[in-house]
Amino acid sequence: MNHYLLPYWAEGTAASFRYGNVAVQCLIENLVTLGCVKEQLVAKLFGGACVIHAFREGENHLGMKNVQVARDLLGDAGIQIVGEDVGGRHGRKLIFQTDDGVAWVKSL
Repeated sequence: MNHYLLPYWAEGTAASFRYGNVAVQCLIENLVTLGCVKEQLVAKLFGGACVIHAFREGENHLGMKNVQVARDLLGDAGIQIVGEDVGGRHGRKLIFQTDDGVAWVKSL
């Protein structure tokens, strides 16, 4: 599970999991290292809301850029997205069961 703030790591700064491209790639690599078969992995996406009124210009706000990074990297890795609840103007509370992949989402 990842929870990142910005879509792309800017070269020249320290790479961290606050960047989507770093967090998603690292999660995939760690799962494979732990014995997962990448071709059998599936993903669910949550988040990407634009909760700050001043940033709600158009559909390409920061939240949706974060979602697009996940979609692109998962697609490039051949990992199917089997569910999502993304975008909108309200945050979410997510409860995720790691043993079976069940997720409950509540709009805030």
